[in-house]
Amino acid sequence: MLDDRSLPADFNTLLLRLYRLSQELPIQHFQDAALAQVKQILPFDSSMWGTATTRPQGLDIHTVHLHEIAPEMLVEYDALKHQDATASMVLGESEVTYSINIETLYASRAAREYRDFSQRFGVENMLIAADNNPRTQFVHWISLYRADKQAQGSSDERRLLGQLAPHVMQALALNRVMHLGQLEVADKAMSPYGSAIADARGVLYHADPQFSSLAHTEWDSWSGPHLPAQLMADLSAGQERFVGRTIVVRRYFEHGLLFLKARARCLADQLTIREWTIARAIAKGESHKEIAQTLNRSPATVRNQIQGIYEKLQVSSIATLIEALRRAE
Repeated sequence: MLDDRSLPADFNTLLLRLYRLSQELPIQHFQDAALAQVKQILPFDSSMWGTATTRPQGLDIHTVHLHEIAPEMLVEYDALKHQDATASMVLGESEVTYSINIETLYASRAAREYRDFSQRFGVENMLIAADNNPRTQFVHWISLYRADKQAQGSSDERRLLGQLAPHVMQALALNRVMHLGQLEVADKAMSPYGSAIADARGVLYHADPQFSSLAHTEWDSWSGPHLPAQLMADLSAGQERFVGRTIVVRRYFEHGLLFLKARARCLADQLTIREWTIARAIAKGESHKEIAQTLNRSPATVRNQIQGIYEKLQVSSIATLIEALRRAE
């Protein structure tokens, strides 16, 4: 580890910028901006930054951000990932950093295909930092690539990346939580609620205490680090909303991530789609005759349905009906 005297003079300034950007930038711009900051003290040409499960046959990528590198690299990588020696280097380790020269690591005749693939995409040298969970083999990594064959990362640069990487990864986590918070502000109807972030495979990146508490009321044996299987099955099937015995979860799928908001079930969750339509019309001040005309139903039928809605919601006025609907919007 570098001591304070060995760190670049602007190291602390960079960290302050990273954390400020995590709070200021939209989620779609943050990672490129963060890497641009890193590049000021640790030069590189391109980067791959993501999460994956490490397997003997290579990385099973969950999320990935490509910086100044062609998307085709991922397509070709998938066919060659079993040859990726860097993936096997982090197996069983926790926090690791490496400086890798492609010609050296893939010098054998058997590794020629992977060496040619790397060089074709401008990867001659690499600095990589990985935070790996040895139990689950889930890894968050940052790879910095250099196209110059002579620009091999020094031991000081490797240690510098080791110092930087935890901050860069934490800033990304904060940026994602900030994005989730903006969704929450835009949807006050779900308050009070719990929130969580997971990838498309269901691995949790963030879950606040309220979300965890609500999830435990529905699935008492759930403990993570994946979303409950029943919830994930519904969300993977494209459902925007999961309604369980005790919990309601709303999904927002953006930037390869599931942004989730959860609340306890309420009386309004019992309403059918038709009852919701009528209830919203009542909340807007429409009379039962106006609603009947819109829905092409008899006024008597709509009046009976309105009575049923009031009974289900256990309310007796439009004001209390509006409040009951608000809890389930």
